[in-house]
Amino acid sequence: MERLQLIDDWLSRLYPGQRHTLAPASADASFRRYFRVRFDDGRTLIVMDAPPAHEDCRPFIHVAALLKEARIHAPEILAQDLERGLLLLSDLGTTTYLDVLDEGNADELFRDAIDALVKWQLATRPGELPPYDEALLRRELALFPDWYVARHLDVTLTPQQQQTLADTFSLIVRANLAQPTVYVHRDYMPRNLMVSSPNPGVLDFQDAVIGPITYDVVSLFRDAFVSWEEERVLDWTVRYWEKARRARLPVAADFAEFYRDFEWMGLQRHLKVLGIFARINYRDGKPRYLADTPRFVAYVRAVAGRYGALTPLLRLFDELENIRPQSAYTF
Repeated sequence: MERLQLIDDWLSRLYPGQRHTLAPASADASFRRYFRVRFDDGRTLIVMDAPPAHEDCRPFIHVAALLKEARIHAPEILAQDLERGLLLLSDLGTTTYLDVLDEGNADELFRDAIDALVKWQLATRPGELPPYDEALLRRELALFPDWYVARHLDVTLTPQQQQTLADTFSLIVRANLAQPTVYVHRDYMPRNLMVSSPNPGVLDFQDAVIGPITYDVVSLFRDAFVSWEEERVLDWTVRYWEKARRARLPVAADFAEFYRDFEWMGLQRHLKVLGIFARINYRDGKPRYLADTPRFVAYVRAVAGRYGALTPLLRLFDELENIRPQSAYTF
């Protein structure tokens, strides 16, 4: 309530004499919250509430400028109060890709998303964003044993299982770091893309880094909240690869090599997200994300089953299911 009053007072100072109402616009997995401001004349804006004790608005502001330079449709920052953790943004509407995606419109919507992603990657300049380096990749992977296995499944790994994970993580990180690097949104998925004009509008970009070129591609097509047949994922990935090659982005010349990079990058993300969704539940008290953990278990199993080097990881998942019955993976 205190934060809401703070927002209300700030808006009253920014727009004296103009009556407004506030309504929740969205909340994400962090401490950030978003409110839609509606004025009596029908105009709407968005307030990002990022309590300074938990969040830093400066990366959002910096990445928003990079997106604008790249001609990506992202919220415009209209006012800011960094001391209080408040940003006032233009409103990109209420319809996310996730709200409307279906078998009939997916090709068209993903075509626009691929075009925007290629523009974002082409804008890459060194020194603008932190690197997606080995330390960060490993820190993210560690969320899987720490939060998903130990906390969610309540399983203590044996020394042999710990070694399996350590060896697998090294293989994954080595494969990820071998890729060419570009700007990485880091959550380029249907929930963060808005149906808008120009399409798409891009949200939730404050964690952007410079890192592996396949990261945002796999985020888009192997999503946290909706799954697609492998044939369609393959087709969309080919479409991205062809456009990236024409744009002279540093993708592998051979699609099979690119797709392997795509899968191994996805594996890092899938394991990380299993840990994140468990942490969000047990640390932050947001249980709804756990419902999508079976999707990521399926992603991991599918990739691990296609590469001999990942067979030990597949066996580890079998062992975890034997310790905790399949019902542990569904909610």
